[in-house]
Amino acid sequence: MARFFKYKSVAELEAENARLGTDLRFSDDLAPAFAPLTIGGRAVGNRWCVHPMEGCDGESDGTPGELTFRRYVRFGAGGAKLLWGEACAVTNESRATPRQITLNESTKPAFARIVSDCRTAHRAANGTDADLLFGLQLTHSGRYSHPRPIIATHDPILDPRTVANKQTGAKVTADYPLITDDELKRLVDDYARAARLAVEVGFDFIDMKQCHRYLANELLGARNRPGPYGGSYENRTRFMREAIQAVRAAVPSHIVIATRLNIFDGIPFHKGANDNGAPDAHKLPLVNGWGMSETDPFAVDLTEPIRWIGEMRALGVTLVNATMGNPYAQPHYGRPFEYPPPDGYESPEHPLTGVDRHFRATEQIQRAFPDLALVGTGYSYLQEFLPQAAAANLRDGRVSIVGVGRATLSQPDWVRQLLDNGKLDRKRVCRTFSYCTALMRSKQHPLGQFPAGCPPFDKEAYGEVWKEAQALLELKKPT
Repeated sequence: MARFFKYKSVAELEAENARLGTDLRFSDDLAPAFAPLTIGGRAVGNRWCVHPMEGCDGESDGTPGELTFRRYVRFGAGGAKLLWGEACAVTNESRATPRQITLNESTKPAFARIVSDCRTAHRAANGTDADLLFGLQLTHSGRYSHPRPIIATHDPILDPRTVANKQTGAKVTADYPLITDDELKRLVDDYARAARLAVEVGFDFIDMKQCHRYLANELLGARNRPGPYGGSYENRTRFMREAIQAVRAAVPSHIVIATRLNIFDGIPFHKGANDNGAPDAHKLPLVNGWGMSETDPFAVDLTEPIRWIGEMRALGVTLVNATMGNPYAQPHYGRPFEYPPPDGYESPEHPLTGVDRHFRATEQIQRAFPDLALVGTGYSYLQEFLPQAAAANLRDGRVSIVGVGRATLSQPDWVRQLLDNGKLDRKRVCRTFSYCTALMRSKQHPLGQFPAGCPPFDKEAYGEVWKEAQALLELKKPT
């Protein structure tokens, strides 16, 4: 049963928009979403992007699994012309789960198959892949690394939430070691090595991931870290500056350098009264954080993110994907939802307020850099009205490209649906009930992690997986 999303028409959404005081816009003219653009000298056939959607379905050695290949065939056939490949760990110890994919010499053939199969599917369904841009996201999971956290700084709010020992459940304490300056310097070489391999197997762009409080994002906000990689803005951006420079030098000039960047971190929330999300206890001014006021942690402050985007452009970054929040600590910021995962809290705000936060912040960045290829986030919650919101934001210059994440899992052919029918298949629209997130949170699998997908609309691949997870964890099914 819907809790918030009861809208049957754009008119009803527009009325709710007026009531909430949000700035959500809609247009029935979808032409702006199918206009071509150029990114880093590369032609891209439309304004639709598949966000990086990690399936947690690799093998224990980091090799992509059969569900991984299946996912990219489905994405490739879907019609979006910008495919943002999922998180790929740059080292084994930086994987977020025991099933996260890792690109190295031994796994290269499997990654080459991903690219080949995806492009073949795209050509078969869409006629040509000459205007398809397909990239790979390079990541270091930092404090969320498996099997142990690798933290950039001590955070008084996140440390008590970070499990240092998965066997005992012990949390990170003040004496837990930070990643050293020398280790960070060596990590720059790991990014360059992974980027070279990504180019060798056929990816068109490299994403230098700086979001969701993983290592690179944590460094951006590490005001209390000592030494050359913390404290001042110049120091906090040093690691990624060095990594971008190393990658730019390591790959051919036609390869696009991109980044998925947190533009607002926010502070953690927990399950409070009536299961509603409540902010964790915190002291002001905050000692860490990125894209947020030190004295008002609920306010987006884009001063540093805009400055950093400008500097990254000078380093050769030509594609930016704007996101926010921490999926482990306050998922309602990053992906507004109708129904939380089993271990989550009810949204403390109307989800349309969260969508509006995404749209307004992204627009502020686009206005600062009108010629930047900027991907926006937050669209899946709008369900069957996602295309109209995308078209309006593109029309009004609020964003360059519209990224879709969860909704792609339920309906990977959504762009083809729009081309062929002018609307989405309502029976397969993602209702943001967090099934995919629930699977990602489920660890009692023989490989240490359940594969993640959309059980309601992809029963062929995930129906039995969901039943198994429910049986093990006694998960409650949304009603």
